[in-house]
This record gives sequence, C-alpha cells and structure tokens, in this order.
Amino acid sequence: MDTSIAQRRNGTQTPKATESSTASESDPQTTRSPLLPTPLEALILAIYPSTLLLGSFFSLLEPHARAAPYSAESQSHPSHFAPSYFALKSNVFNVYFVKLGWFWTSLAFTMFLFLHPSIGPKGGMVLNRKRVQGLLRWALITVWWAALTQWFFGPPLIDRGFRYTGGQCELLRTEEGRARMSDGREYFTAAACKLAGGKWKGGHDISGHVFLLVLGSGFLWMEILPAIAGREMRTVKRKEGAVITADREAEGEKEREDREARQGLSVPLVVAGLSWWMLLMTAAYFHTWFEKFTGLVVAFAAIGSVYFLPRAVPSLREIIGMPGV
Repeated sequence: MDTSIAQRRNGTQTPKATESSTASESDPQTTRSPLLPTPLEALILAIYPSTLLLGSFFSLLEPHARAAPYSAESQSHPSHFAPSYFALKSNVFNVYFVKLGWFWTSLAFTMFLFLHPSIGPKGGMVLNRKRVQGLLRWALITVWWAALTQWFFGPPLIDRGFRYTGGQCELLRTEEGRARMSDGREYFTAAACKLAGGKWKGGHDISGHVFLLVLGSGFLWMEILPAIAGREMRTVKRKEGAVITADREAEGEKEREDREARQGLSVPLVVAGLSWWMLLMTAAYFHTWFEKFTGLVVAFAAIGSVYFLPRAVPSLREIIGMPGV
C-alpha cells in the first residue's frame, strides 16, 4: 500500500495540518487590524481617559473643590478661591512645565534618540536610519502641536474652532472695543485678546492643556515602549554561542547595560510621569467635561495618524518607520 495513503488513513498527517490551522486562527497578529494598537499600547492609551475621569470625579467629590466657585471665562477656579495650589494657574509646574511642554517633550525625546542603545551607537550625533525616522515622527507630531496651538496659516486651529463656535474677544462686545477695531484689525487669537486686556468668551474652547499633555506624553510612550519591552525580553549571545537571559548575565555587564538604558529612558519617563500628574490636576481643577474630552480626542487623532495609520500604508511605514523596528 502506498505510504502516503497509509499515513492519511492512519491520520498521521492530519494533526499537523490541524495544528497549523489552529495556530494561524489563534494568532492575534493574523487577525488584528494594523490600525488598532497592540495590547501594551492600548493599556497606555487607556490611562488618559481614565485619568480625566478620575480627576473630574475628584472635583465633584472632594469638599473643597466642590465648594469653590468656578469661572467659565477662565476655565478655572478664581485664584482667591482656589481649593489647591495646583488649582492656581500660577503654580510653578503650570508655568515652567506645561506652558513649556513641547520644549520638555522634545528634549526628552532627543535624549532617548541619541542615548538609548536600541536606536544606535551612543556618543556623537550619528544619524542612522532609525534616528532619521524618529526625527520624522517627531516632526509630524510637532506639526500637529503647532497647527493646533501655535499657527495654521493664521490663527491656530484651537482658536479658529473657538471663533467658529461663536466665540470672540470680549473687547469686541463693547463700543470702545469696536471703535478700536475701526481700522479693520481684529483679535483672532486668545493670546492677542489677552494682551489687549480682553477675555476670550462665547465659544467652545478645546482644552489646550489636555491636548498638549496627552500628545506629548503619548508620543514619548509610543517611542520608548519597544525599548522598555525589549529590555525585559532581551537575550545575550556569548562568544561560544550559548544564549542566556539578562538576569543570568555577568554582573558587571548587566550593570553597564542597565546604566546605558537608564541614560536614554530616565528623562522621558520623568517627563511622561509629570505630564500624567498635571493632566490629573487639569482634570480636577480646569475646564469643563466637554472641553477636556475634545482635547483628548484631538490628541488621540494626532497619535493615531503617526503611529497607527502608517501601519496600514506600506509606503508611508517605509518612510517614517515604526519605533523599535
């Protein structure tokens, strides 16, 4: 009898085929859409809406925060009624960290890009492929930040949205203010309005703080997650060919690698951690629920356009790359 026929009758080949089919069906990588985040990415992203909910519930349940009056014009508690130091717009973290948020984000990313061993050789400004692609991703995220908060062929998109929803500078509501605008000038931005002594009133004000804090820290997490996960799983191949885990590596070598990894990861982790804390304070003491929600949505849209959309577009993925690849 033919051997192959006998094998099929005895079922000796069927389990192998079934096993292969089952593995293919159960492998999440074969069924997950490239537009969706990985489980670890989803876990990190879930922290942001959870933080906004936690801070908002705190403002409703904490007696001092609940009793303090709230000003819809300034999207905050008046300074003389502020229930906490972090409820003051003048608190040192708001002035020197949040308002300079993109500087700290860019600094942390630069240190990671040029110090972490997974990106390229340490020391010197060597621009290998991974570093160039990392800079391209930073540039794309920076365009989102600038377009929403700084300039978009005129006023930033957040200010445009405020005006399109019925808002304007309070000076334009008075006869004196309108007289000052008789030369055709108009206050198009919140910054210009405040410099002129007016108040930005009447429209929907997307929370710039939520947008900036989520965008900046989310960008850092997307970049450093592969390095953190890889550090936990890495193996070291010795000269004789034996493969061992990092936990069993020679102590001196392990300490050296850990020190190198900290050089690139410590600053991004500090910036991401402080961003989370200030996001919680923003959720507790500033803006309305809807203003915070729209800030979160816009930040997620920016992160998705740079880190998830290119996974489904091979040509774009080839240009900007993916972190850790």
